[in-house]
Amino acid sequence: MTEAALAPPPASPSTSASPTTRQVWTRTRGIVLALVILLTAAVAIAAIRSDAQHGRLDPRSADPYGSRAVAELLDDRGVSTRVVTTLDEARAAAGSDTTLLIAAPDLLTDRQQTRLRTATADSDGRTVLVSPGAPSVDTLAPGITADPAPSFDSTLSPRCDLPAARRAGTADTGGIRYTTALDADTCYPSDGLPTLLRIPAASGSGDTVVLGAPDILYNDRLDEQGNASLALQLLGSRPHLVWYLPSLSDDSATDSGSQGLFDLLPAGWLWGTLQLFIAAALAALWRARRLGPLVPERLPVAIRASETVEGRARLYRKGNARDRAAAALRSTTRTRLAPLVGVPPAQAHAPEALLPALSAHLHGDGQALHSLLFGAPPRDDAALISLADQLDALEREVRRS
Repeated sequence: MTEAALAPPPASPSTSASPTTRQVWTRTRGIVLALVILLTAAVAIAAIRSDAQHGRLDPRSADPYGSRAVAELLDDRGVSTRVVTTLDEARAAAGSDTTLLIAAPDLLTDRQQTRLRTATADSDGRTVLVSPGAPSVDTLAPGITADPAPSFDSTLSPRCDLPAARRAGTADTGGIRYTTALDADTCYPSDGLPTLLRIPAASGSGDTVVLGAPDILYNDRLDEQGNASLALQLLGSRPHLVWYLPSLSDDSATDSGSQGLFDLLPAGWLWGTLQLFIAAALAALWRARRLGPLVPERLPVAIRASETVEGRARLYRKGNARDRAAAALRSTTRTRLAPLVGVPPAQAHAPEALLPALSAHLHGDGQALHSLLFGAPPRDDAALISLADQLDALEREVRRS
């Protein structure tokens, strides 16, 4: 290794292998096009669906999914309708002369559901739950369980003795189905499971109505089947109707009590994370398998040994790896000296085998040879160059003798 080999490399000019702008565009235009299509589709879907559920189940909304028509019909019958958006208002409104309609029970937290159930249990009023699922029905209507398979028929027949259902007849109640062992009115069955239930209170004249679908309350469905009759009878049994629309702005929604971080995570997050981990591991194995084993390939051009040595020397210098450079020089020198002094190649790097043979061959100082062939790394570039010169001199002397 010469001093020129340790000189800093000149700045490398740009080569013809650098990709041009046209080549970069050709390689990436497929990805860019896919992203544009995806973004356009997302904007289009958001625009189409932006007004689809506007004012859903809001008695003040005249949109197709609103419920203003029901509120006006009830008003004509002398039933007042008041909209509340907080839990405290809903609890305060519960009473024997009031029907409390909960438009979206599943949006309530566990703590909100418990407090609401406590307020309505002994109020002697009516509580109407609209499409409560598994997250809420167990708390708001104990003894009722939501079936995971929804009804495939939207229009169903009453098939029960509940007067309101018999007078209304066929209605669009098909949605969530329920199971119960309580003594309750079970109406509008789908495949044997009811989609509407009325559960009398344990004491008093109050009751709870569980409605499997909100369709009978929509403006655009009210004039179909017996929807209007059923809605007016269920909501007009008391002189006052309190329409509870749960809101995220409600302070009680953020009152998590003594819950910790893991209690706030949705159910099933652990299994979901495990599935993602397994999917990532399988994807990694799939991609690693595609790479296959390494295959040696002949270089397209012949490279002179001096250029290879010079290139490696530049890399060592760039990384200030004098220890690695010195180790490479000493290892190569020991490999070449071993057969010259009768040491097997397998023991060329063992001091106890190589040094005695060298000392006997040169009649030299074994300690100096040990320092030269197995010593500490050089402190600077000058010491590294000196080491290279001494190793060259040692090899020449062994060859001459």
